[in-house]
Amino acid sequence: MRAALPILTALLCLSHGILAADAVDMADKTLVGWLEHVVVSEAGLILEAKLDTGADTSSLHAENIHRFRRDGKRMVRFDVLDTETGKMVQLERPLARIARIREHRGDHQSRPVVTMWVCVGTMKKRIEVNLVDRSAFNYPFLLGRSAMEGHVIIDPSRSFTTMARCDLQDMDQ
Repeated sequence: MRAALPILTALLCLSHGILAADAVDMADKTLVGWLEHVVVSEAGLILEAKLDTGADTSSLHAENIHRFRRDGKRMVRFDVLDTETGKMVQLERPLARIARIREHRGDHQSRPVVTMWVCVGTMKKRIEVNLVDRSAFNYPFLLGRSAMEGHVIIDPSRSFTTMARCDLQDMDQ
């Protein structure tokens, strides 16, 4: 029994150290609900977003998506509805790439991808966003796991828990 005491003590110390390390990691993250208001781009668009750890990429409802070239650069022009003002806002971004997205039915769809600033709570990050018609969905923006990883903790029992608190001045194209 005496030989087991040092082993038990070591295990308790080790587990306490692991829990303390997890607590430190969690302190650097923003606690959010599964639905949140997000600010998108330097235009300060406020959108309702579903935070979805089951989706790797982020998707934005966009209308009138038009690819074109300007000075030899591939560009995308698209319209987004600002859910706070109810007004359509036209944005232009360089085309980052074309993504091949597998849909739930198993079909594949090609979507233009642009980079945009996104702000959720205190998290501000430049992310890749694919543009698609999301009119059949309840929320115009889906924030995927790759955008949130290491920055937020999602409480699925909560929604609209935080306001985006980011300086739009730093959000350039």
